Amino acid sequence: MKADDATLRGLMAKAQDGDQGAYRVVLGACQDWLKRYYAHRIAPNAIDDLVQDTLMSLHKKRASYDPSRPFLPWLAAIARYRWVDQLRKTYRNASEELHEDTATTQPEEEAVMARISIDRLMAHLSPPQVTAIQLVKIDGLTISEASGRSGQSESAIKVNIHRGVKKLAALIESE
Repeated sequence: MKADDATLRGLMAKAQDGDQGAYRVVLGACQDWLKRYYAHRIAPNAIDDLVQDTLMSLHKKRASYDPSRPFLPWLAAIARYRWVDQLRKTYRNASEELHEDTATTQPEEEAVMARISIDRLMAHLSPPQVTAIQLVKIDGLTISEASGRSGQSESAIKVNIHRGVKKLAALIESE
């Protein structure tokens, strides 16, 4: 069954009221949706386990669903959190062993390369954003200290950090 959001919302409301038949239909529709959602995100051999984990999370969180709100975004949020948990588990277990003949860079070279990368990224930000990020995130000042040094209000510091970091993240993802 490929149900729309309104149908799933109604069925989930009935399921919360104790209708087991409605709950079975919701779980079946969610299972189909989750398989499609995960199909392009993880290895095919891990999909079934992740779908089951997500359905268990949905079952545990079913009381937190608000029937006046859309169902599919709620399901998508649960699915995304389970997917991220799966990725963390996968990458934590997939550590590589380094061999002595593996080429490495010296710590000084790594610091220089990191600084060049940061400077290159920061060139895309406005000067107030660069100042706010430099003072708070790199130099470790508090918001009020950064405000005093830069002449920006505390709220402007917070906004510039938020917008700057968001833009940096978009730049990194685009590369």
